[in-house]
Amino acid sequence: MTEVHVVVPDGINDPSRPSGGNVYDRRVCRGLVALGWSVHEHAVAGQWPLPDAAARLAVAAALARVPDGGQVLVDGLLASVVPEVLEPEADRLRLVVLLHMPRDEPREVAALSAASAIVATSDWTRGWLLDNYALPEDRVYVVRPGVDVADVAPASPSGGRLLCVGAITPLKGHDLLLDALATVDDPAWRCVCVGSVELDVDFVEMLRRQAEDSGLGDRVCFTGPLTDAALERAYAEADALVLASRAETYGMVVIEALARGLPVVATEVGGVPEALGHAADGSRPGLLVAPGDPQALAQALCRWLGDPRERARLRVAARSRRLTLSDWSQASRELSAVLTEVAG
Repeated sequence: MTEVHVVVPDGINDPSRPSGGNVYDRRVCRGLVALGWSVHEHAVAGQWPLPDAAARLAVAAALARVPDGGQVLVDGLLASVVPEVLEPEADRLRLVVLLHMPRDEPREVAALSAASAIVATSDWTRGWLLDNYALPEDRVYVVRPGVDVADVAPASPSGGRLLCVGAITPLKGHDLLLDALATVDDPAWRCVCVGSVELDVDFVEMLRRQAEDSGLGDRVCFTGPLTDAALERAYAEADALVLASRAETYGMVVIEALARGLPVVATEVGGVPEALGHAADGSRPGLLVAPGDPQALAQALCRWLGDPRERARLRVAARSRRLTLSDWSQASRELSAVLTEVAG
């Protein structure tokens, strides 16, 4: 039986702290087990990616428990900030870093240079790593996220049920989204924002004031994190996904929306265009706008809300794209292939 040790942040299964990275780690590890791998999880406590001395020691202790020659898959949230822990183990272990989002700092370069391989979660991320860190091309792989099969969400006549999924932090651009919505003169829309409100409480409070001051208090709802059936209901009751992110390495919520036939209105950043993909006829199943531009986002939303034919066209494209999405078993098979190659 093939064996791998997986080092992940503590709290990976905490429903109050859902994230794309946590979901990815859980699902591919589950898939590796289904493929016959023996997976040993080492959850490390700490305020990642800002670890204290105790957290660094905990990573070192986890690696020390792995026998010589063992294969270790390390979540990039940890690996990127502890190069001094990885480097002494580089010759003894086969270290593979699963990188969800580059941090663009020298310590990360040192950490990734100590790894036998790096697994990026998008072509965009791989390209960024090769361009900015000068890593050997044959050591940087891509394993994109998968998505579960889901029922197509029924469309409302107005198209006004907007959904935004992501932790409520500046990176996700909720302030830009509110700026855009404040100028959308259409009575039909409502926007549900799903995501943790605890990661940046000052930002969340600012958003609540912004919504009230803009007259959006009764049209924008912050639900906090949702999982399982509650999250499924949120997608099922939406007409479109809206994503105003300032940065994204892929955007798992994009494919989660497309899996339900929901068009996407999003900023054209990072791996979002890659996740959005194309319908069978080559059209986009959504609208992409320049990042950091509330006016452009507002125009796209007005286009979505104001043109029934455009909504119908985008829904057809989203349902076409839905049929080409890969599932998590495919992601696990691809990761298994990488680990097997590194072990060989």
